[in-house]
Amino acid sequence: MNDSRLNRRRFLAAASAGLVGTVAGCSEPRNIDPMEGSTSHEIDRENLADGSTFTDVYEATIDSVTQVRVFGVDDPRTGDEGRGQGSGFLYDDSHIVTNDHVVAGGTDVDLQYINGDWTGTRLVGTDYYSDLAVLEVDHVPDSATPLSLTDRRPVVGQQVLAIGNPFGLEGSMTDGIVSGVNRTLDAPNRRFSYPNVIQTDAAVNPGNSGGPLVDLDGNVIGVVNAAGGDNIGFAISAALTRRVVPSLIENGEYGHSYMGIRLRTVDRLIAEENDLPSATGVAVVDVNDGPAEGALEGADRFVRRRNEPIPVGGDVILEMDGEPIPDRHALSSHLALETSPGDDLELRLWRNGRETTTEFSLGARPEVE
Repeated sequence: MNDSRLNRRRFLAAASAGLVGTVAGCSEPRNIDPMEGSTSHEIDRENLADGSTFTDVYEATIDSVTQVRVFGVDDPRTGDEGRGQGSGFLYDDSHIVTNDHVVAGGTDVDLQYINGDWTGTRLVGTDYYSDLAVLEVDHVPDSATPLSLTDRRPVVGQQVLAIGNPFGLEGSMTDGIVSGVNRTLDAPNRRFSYPNVIQTDAAVNPGNSGGPLVDLDGNVIGVVNAAGGDNIGFAISAALTRRVVPSLIENGEYGHSYMGIRLRTVDRLIAEENDLPSATGVAVVDVNDGPAEGALEGADRFVRRRNEPIPVGGDVILEMDGEPIPDRHALSSHLALETSPGDDLELRLWRNGRETTTEFSLGARPEVE
């Protein structure tokens, strides 16, 4: 985040006899920027409520968060042409990051900034497998500055803020903590999972999709993409966003590494049926017609335990490129963040009662039809 801008706003917030806070959720946000000093009417600073650290972060980032309105999408209720909406944020001087599912199927996308300005856009690139999309904008207000993607790994318990437009309520903010990291989130109506997902208890709702999840320094730690239920929301990590977005801007697409296997995290039942020393690793259930064919072996049979099919006889992946792989979350994160199509992947396996190693070249995940 722009440190001078945040410090300036913190100084103004503590200036004179009283503290100054923000006014959030106003129906006319273009008239309520007390920190910029140029508004359509005079603000009585002494009558504003005291703010907090959250207020400082909100004021330093909100000008860079946009409402996304998508036209030309199908209305699932009527089948007629409808309109979708979500959120986005300024990534650089001319590009907005949002979700792929926010803009998917649309013919035109307009953005509105918190000061009321509208702008037209052009879709630069989308990535189905990370749920990220990039829009190029015609106009950026002087008050909007790009938000930085953090280069630090989030930790459970870290305080975060979700900023966006739930149910079209522009400029909304909710607070919470990081409640889980390195999640693998099954994508709705899509036969794959999003890797390296951040879980949060900050309230997110329809319309938050594509907006930033920020830390208390105003850095983006994730791009909000889903609400999973009460007190559970999810965001595509900044680490994955840092890999995908530059490629979308330059090439319009991003290539994800692909092994061509079906897998399951090893639990106690799988470990017992396969005589494994411990319940750790990833069991290869099946090898498709892909890069891993000939290098990995899938299960040769299944047995039922507690009314559940347990794979028996296939490889169990223990390490990738020297990194321990205790579960499928670690596997998907390693592939997403540490590898690219064409890279050679070194694996340490458990096969036929002993450890062994294998190597093969990764492919690219097939294009979506």
